[in-house]
Amino acid sequence: MRTPASIFNHPIHPMLIVFPIGLWIFSLACDLIRLAGASGGAWSTVAFFSMIGGFIGALCAAIPGFIDLLFYKGGAPPVKKIALTHMAINLTAVVLYAVNIWLRASGPTDISTSLSTPVVLSIIGVALVFVSGWLGGQMVHVYGVGVEGRE
Repeated sequence: MRTPASIFNHPIHPMLIVFPIGLWIFSLACDLIRLAGASGGAWSTVAFFSMIGGFIGALCAAIPGFIDLLFYKGGAPPVKKIALTHMAINLTAVVLYAVNIWLRASGPTDISTSLSTPVVLSIIGVALVFVSGWLGGQMVHVYGVGVEGRE
């Protein structure tokens, strides 16, 4: 697939998605470490800033992903539906993380004793990213989207 969102014939979207995925998983890991009883506020702070970095990374990855979607032509019929589902799940995750960041920034959230709303939102967000990543992988590895000579 040729898309304007590429550098030297390499699509940009797959290069950028590793940042929000990794940062959001790390953010959840920090929350779980804090829930497990780690003392001090450092884990909560690292979780918060990792989440912000993931949010920014997701917005950056969304731009070339949307360009790829707009310029996609042909392929197997279910690919467009998979791509739209992939995008909808990602947008849902981004909204959940925006709410999560807002909740954490608007006041102190004690996550040291129980699953608070922000931690539950992080768990849901990571689960959504896993499902979306599966769909993205299906487009590439099953249907050959973005693989030279397969479309």
